[in-house]
Amino acid sequence: MSNDAAKTYRAGVITASDKGSQGQREDVSGSVLKEILEANGYSVVSYCVLPDDKDQLAGEMMRLADNDLCDIIFTTGGTGFSPRDITPEATLSVADRLVPGISEAMRFYSMTITKRAMLSRGTSVIRARTLIINLPGSPKAVRESLGYIIGELGHGLAILRSDANECAR
Repeated sequence: MSNDAAKTYRAGVITASDKGSQGQREDVSGSVLKEILEANGYSVVSYCVLPDDKDQLAGEMMRLADNDLCDIIFTTGGTGFSPRDITPEATLSVADRLVPGISEAMRFYSMTITKRAMLSRGTSVIRARTLIINLPGSPKAVRESLGYIIGELGHGLAILRSDANECAR
């Protein structure tokens, strides 16, 4: 997909971080995510840092999707094994449909870099007409994961958003 076509897609970025939400840690992963999206022509219309709280994370995803504020939402953080890592559970709680191939592709690619990628619990789903993708919490992993999938997302969004002209490309 060309950068020009991607500009029509509105993106939301949600960082799950207890310390980040309290101002005790800089949100580097969310900033990297926003930078990559904008460099690829996406319009980042929503950006927030929330605590690792299932209800707050799910609530923000629902707000963005149900009010048709974003075509795609990315989360970063909360996908590991820590007891506070609940981003996948929050994401699954708002899902209308699952999109396992995206998360499988990211893990597959990341496994070529580090075997620890198998420990990622990130998921991808659709709610209404919005695609939601969980990314890891490290800036390096965000660059690798998003870099691997971003070129194909436009086609999926065109189908989800029913843009027949983009689907024909």
